[in-house]
Amino acid sequence: MNQKARRSGSDAREKAQPTVAHGSAVDRKPPWLKVTLPSLDAFRATADLIDELDLHTVCTEAGCPNRGECFSGGTATFLILGDRCTRDCRFCAVQHGTPGGGVDDDEPRRLAQAAARLRLRHVVVTSVTRDDLSDGGARQFAAAVTQVRAAVPAATIEVLTPDFRGDPTARETVLAAAPDVFNHNLETVPRLYSSIRPAAVYSRSLEMLRRAASWANADLTSRPAPPGEVGTIVKTGLMLGLGETREEVEAVLDDCVEAGVRIVTLGQYLRPTAARAPVHRYVPPDEFHSWVTWGEERDLTVVAGPFVRSSYRAGETLAGMRSERR
Repeated sequence: MNQKARRSGSDAREKAQPTVAHGSAVDRKPPWLKVTLPSLDAFRATADLIDELDLHTVCTEAGCPNRGECFSGGTATFLILGDRCTRDCRFCAVQHGTPGGGVDDDEPRRLAQAAARLRLRHVVVTSVTRDDLSDGGARQFAAAVTQVRAAVPAATIEVLTPDFRGDPTARETVLAAAPDVFNHNLETVPRLYSSIRPAAVYSRSLEMLRRAASWANADLTSRPAPPGEVGTIVKTGLMLGLGETREEVEAVLDDCVEAGVRIVTLGQYLRPTAARAPVHRYVPPDEFHSWVTWGEERDLTVVAGPFVRSSYRAGETLAGMRSERR
């Protein structure tokens, strides 16, 4: 976590530095990427509860820059199916390798207990990718949704899933549990998949989103939602600053609109370690804001900003959509 910037002339000197250094990689973070220190007591309370219940969070495992804010606010994004991923994406800080062992059948219960004790109003559940499992971990997602709904009936639930290698049965297993939000991240533009997300396929991920939206629409037709509800919302996210062009991002967002995606998050890629892909560009805040406007013109909710991540203030986004429906 970055230390809070000193209020001195150093800020002015830092602003004068170029954000792009020699070659294509960025050398210095701009001033808008300063992170404020959290309330330590509240932070520790959340961290201690996670440890007590033997759970993982993507906040910690992926080194999320918002961990201080979220933990201090008494919330977290739960990471199920262990802390070791079978894939080695070039942007991710989560450990990769052979997970070993099967599935912790008690994990969904402990997760639901954490959600209840934290009094969460919106619960986000994601996972490492488990290509070693026959269903990719889909049943564990479904069990987590079921357990959370029983423990915290008033909470909304969001899942952020891997691609399940395109397995329709796995996808439908998760959707059948009726999460409020079904999220699967495209992460970047198609041209960069081979270097950034080599084990994934853009067309496969996009098709997963399209099928999920089709399922959600069919379910809403057969079982109309109460006033203010919007059925299962399909969501995705991308990182910016990996070398993509604006035209490529527009093309991906057009694909999302066509597929039936309702929410897209856009955030700044931050290199977690020297072994990961370099940052090619730091996107200024006003450019992120322009993507919000771009989405509004196409009836697409775009949540964009330097620190935006898939689950960042996700409950507020969903609540806003439901408020608009009312």
